[in-house]
Amino acid sequence: MIPQHLLLYCRPGFESDLCAEIQDKAALAGWAGHAEATPDSGFVRFVVAGDEAINGLHRDVPLSSLVFARQSLVALAPLTQMPREDRLTPIVEQVVASGWSFESLWQETPDTNDGKALSGLAKALARPLESVLKKRGALRRKAGGRRLHLWWTAGDSVQLGMSFPNNRSEHPGGILRLRSPREAPSRSTLKLEEAWHVFVPRDEWGARLNDSMQAADLGAAPGGWTYQLVRKGMYVYAIDNGPMDKALMATGQVEHLREDGFLWEPPNRLDWLVCDIVDKPVRVTEMVERWLVRRWCREAVFNLKLPMKQRWAEVQRCLEGLATSLEEARVTAEIRCRQLYHDREEVTVHVRLID
Repeated sequence: MIPQHLLLYCRPGFESDLCAEIQDKAALAGWAGHAEATPDSGFVRFVVAGDEAINGLHRDVPLSSLVFARQSLVALAPLTQMPREDRLTPIVEQVVASGWSFESLWQETPDTNDGKALSGLAKALARPLESVLKKRGALRRKAGGRRLHLWWTAGDSVQLGMSFPNNRSEHPGGILRLRSPREAPSRSTLKLEEAWHVFVPRDEWGARLNDSMQAADLGAAPGGWTYQLVRKGMYVYAIDNGPMDKALMATGQVEHLREDGFLWEPPNRLDWLVCDIVDKPVRVTEMVERWLVRRWCREAVFNLKLPMKQRWAEVQRCLEGLATSLEEARVTAEIRCRQLYHDREEVTVHVRLID
C-alpha cells in the first residue's frame, strides 16, 4: 500500500488557490500529478501520477514553502462508505497494510460547520482506536516523532495521513489559535502576533523582538499592530491620518505622524517595518521593496489584500517581483509568505535582510 496523496488543509474558500499553487510547485519540482478539491471543503488532495510514493514531493515542497496550506500530510487513499456499526476495522486494516508506525494519533476535521459536527464521532472513537493500534504495534514509543492523522470528512469517510517532525504544523487542523487581548485597539492585532509565531523561531524572540528596537507601522490607526510592537517594548512610528488609540499614545512609546504611509521615510534605519494597509497588492509590495532596497529596516511583515480571482497568480507575481528587485539591488533576504489563520482575504509576507 503506497501513499500517493498529498493531503493539504486550507482556509475554506481557498481550495482553488491552493490547487493552483501545489500544481505549479509540484511541476517545478518535477512531479506529475493532479490536484483535486471540492469548493469550501477546507482541504485539497494532490494525487501523484504513476506508482511512486508521495514522500519525495512532501520533502521537495515542504509546508513552510506553501502559501495557502495549513498542514501537509503524506496520505493513503480515502476510506469511504465505511459501515457505521464498525468504523475501526477498516481504519486499522489500512494502517497495518501500510506498515506505518507512529508515536501519536490526531483526529481532525475541516474548519467548516459540517466538519465541526464530526468532532463528537472522533472523540468517541479515540480510546478504542488507540487501544487497538497499540495492540497491533502501530502506535508505539520511539517511532521517529511520526504522527498519524485521521481526517474525517463525513461520518463514514476518513483519510489517513502521516506527518513528520520539521515538516508539519504542530497545531490541530494546522490552526494556531490566539486569544485577543482585551486592551488591544482591534482584533487585527492577532495577525501580527501570529506572524511572529510562524516566521520567527520562539528561541529567537529575545534577540529579534525586544525593547532596544525601533519600528514603523504604516497604516497604523487605530493601533492593532502598534499594540504588539509596544508590548515588546519597541519605540514605534505610527504612520496614519486616522486617530490612534489613546491608551497606546499614553505609553510614551508611540510617535503618531499624520502622513501618507506610501511616502513617509524613516529618520534612521529601523529594526521592523509592519504594514496592514488596504490597497492593491502590487502597490504595497513596491512600497515595502523600496524600504528593503534602501535598507531602511532589518525585518518586515506586511499583508497583501487579494483579489477575488486568480489569487495565487497575484501572490506569485508580487513575490517574484520582490525577489527579483532585491537580487538586482544585491540585497540578500529571506522571503516567506503564508495565509495565516487570522488573515481573511489576504496573505502575510515576512522578509528578513541578511546583512
